[in-house]
Amino acid sequence: MTQQSIRPAYLTLLPGALADKVRQAEAILKDCVLCPRGCRIDRTAGELGFCRTGDKPVVSSWGPHFGEERPLVGMHGSGTIFFAHCNLGCIFCQNHTISHLGEGSEISHERLAGIMLELQDRGCHNINLVTPTHQTPMILRSLSIAIDEGLSIPIVYNCGGYESLELIQLLDDVIDIYMPDIKYADTEPALHYSKAAAYPAVAKAALKEMRRQVGDLVLDKRGIALRGLLVRHLVLPGGAAGTREVVKFIAEEISRNTYVNIMDQYHPCYRAYDEPPLDRRITANEYAEAVKLALDAGLNRLD
Repeated sequence: MTQQSIRPAYLTLLPGALADKVRQAEAILKDCVLCPRGCRIDRTAGELGFCRTGDKPVVSSWGPHFGEERPLVGMHGSGTIFFAHCNLGCIFCQNHTISHLGEGSEISHERLAGIMLELQDRGCHNINLVTPTHQTPMILRSLSIAIDEGLSIPIVYNCGGYESLELIQLLDDVIDIYMPDIKYADTEPALHYSKAAAYPAVAKAALKEMRRQVGDLVLDKRGIALRGLLVRHLVLPGGAAGTREVVKFIAEEISRNTYVNIMDQYHPCYRAYDEPPLDRRITANEYAEAVKLALDAGLNRLD
């Protein structure tokens, strides 16, 4: 497939295929298993599970974002939409007012579609859905509206990595760029820091399916992402993230050509001050060691 032949995946769907996906996703809300927590509550009847979100979009903010990875930012920014709440419970979340406290407003599907179109009109290179997992049905319905009104730029699924395999499979031929975190290699820190003991196995399965769908990250001649997988890994103090195992998994079971951002911006916030070693920033040596581990594992596309 050449760069010139890559169009947003949703524009290649057969007639009626996206509508079918919308119906399937919305049906899940009635007995919610959108994420691996499997709360099995009826969100259409006002019941709230772990994510504390109903069946309407809840958005915190949106706009061109220039702090994302270079292939997403390009010249005019990534069209970022921050969704309120989250299906993870990270005690060190740097956006905890949004993810834990639900900072944001409930809006209509039509308004969310309008936001997507506004970001496109402002020249953004993509629509970057931040923390979309628990709001995927609402996003899909809004996306169908936006497509009818002329949306034509790639969709980025920017998630925490704690994804239902069934949901990711439903998103096949809709999402152009998957950008998951892979936070932990071991169950104990995943449980203690994010209330998700199954995280390592769940994230690995999700990343494999994402890679199957979109392949390695493809850039245009300007270096702007068109399609593919981009993985983030946040280095935690004291090796709590299990970086050695994480990069080994990516290199050996995903692809050595995976575009990976080994992130150095950890700093204690929210409840992390009470949880050593997360009560401090990472050191320069810890970050340098993480990058070396990635290179030694054979990864050759580091952001």
